[in-house]
Amino acid sequence: MSGPRAGDLTDIADRVVGLAGDGEEVEVVVGRSRHTEVRAYDGDVESLSSAETMGVGIRVVQGDRQGFAYAATFDGEVLAETLAEARDNAGFASPDPHIGLAEPDGVAVPDLDLFRPSLLEVPTEEKVARALELEAATRSVDDRITGVDSAEFVDAMGESCVASTTGIRSESASTACYLAVSCLAEADEQTQTGFGFSVGRELDDLVADDARDDAVRRATRLLGATKPSSTRTTIVLDPYVTAMVIGIIGSTLSGESVLKGRSPFADRLGEEIAAPVVTLVDDPTNPLAYTARATDGEGLASRRNALITDGVLGTFVHNAYTGRWAGAASTGNAVRGGFKSTPGVGCRALALAPGQLDQPALLRDVGEGVLITSVIGMHSGVNAVSGDFSTGAEGLRITDGEQGAPLREFTIASTLQRMLRDVAAVGADVEWLPMSAAGVSLVIRDVTISGT
Repeated sequence: MSGPRAGDLTDIADRVVGLAGDGEEVEVVVGRSRHTEVRAYDGDVESLSSAETMGVGIRVVQGDRQGFAYAATFDGEVLAETLAEARDNAGFASPDPHIGLAEPDGVAVPDLDLFRPSLLEVPTEEKVARALELEAATRSVDDRITGVDSAEFVDAMGESCVASTTGIRSESASTACYLAVSCLAEADEQTQTGFGFSVGRELDDLVADDARDDAVRRATRLLGATKPSSTRTTIVLDPYVTAMVIGIIGSTLSGESVLKGRSPFADRLGEEIAAPVVTLVDDPTNPLAYTARATDGEGLASRRNALITDGVLGTFVHNAYTGRWAGAASTGNAVRGGFKSTPGVGCRALALAPGQLDQPALLRDVGEGVLITSVIGMHSGVNAVSGDFSTGAEGLRITDGEQGAPLREFTIASTLQRMLRDVAAVGADVEWLPMSAAGVSLVIRDVTISGT
């Protein structure tokens, strides 16, 4: 990949779409990507992987039946065979009255500056050096750091085109990269771990010292941690933890979850489901988001969707299929794992509208409580159907408005519904992470802490 070349991808897509027969709808997704991951350990390269993929996925809709097939090549003869295979698959599919391709909805594709050609020119040796330097720097910054689990450099570059007989024709290209490190701190026969990130779209965006310092701070501040007494108290979620929580909340607002009765908010559209300070948006048009994209998985324009506004549930997210099923429209939330899959539906770049105070100011307002710095078993401990929330955690006691004694081996328990209603404040400290949700400090009242 030498740079954005979406034009040739569009030519391929147009040729396949042109082979559509009478009475059938055809969607073609053409993609090309490259991914590199370097992991350093103990002063050496533990693993190095670099892969380039390209291919075409073809969906055929015949009446109320859908077929899909893909090929990892741009060869014309193979693509004609793949189209024939998709047609055959449609003949064996179960009828579904909601099946159909996305259609243009008049929303303009945003002009997002997401592609950095310079990232394509970075030699592998430089990527390896960045990972090795991060590991060495993390080991040397504090005597209590006794090991580095891993130090990683990761980058990804991709471009795609979606075209269909229904009039969809869109292109997108993006780059992204990050540094990540996880380290061990030891003192008085106790070991704690910490992690840190630096995220960007090109090499010059990455600040290794930020990743290093965050990891060391997270690990060392938990040394000497004890198990707290069980109680109900105010908690403050660290930005990374908040990102994980709102990611789960976002999954409950997917049209598929709602239509299948697998969301605790399925029948609550237009109701107040959160405290008035909560505004949750899904905005893949924000270039600061790691997962920002100009179009969704069906080629519709990305757009900002306000899911919760001032505590009121405003919308669920849909792709063309769930929108048709719900009697609504797509919200530009088709997601797919590349050309090898059909589109699903989900949130793409979640973020809470920030408040006015940074974390230290929030802690001063809280006075007494617990700062939750990490959670264990989030996805197994949270039931996205019922909303039940119970997960292991580590953190720091909040005493007189300041970070206090470190705590470990306790559980925080509530429900997603109650946690949303009990949000007391949202921080101003937005953190963009290598995931589909941004982090921010979040104050939640009256949460059960189960320890001794």
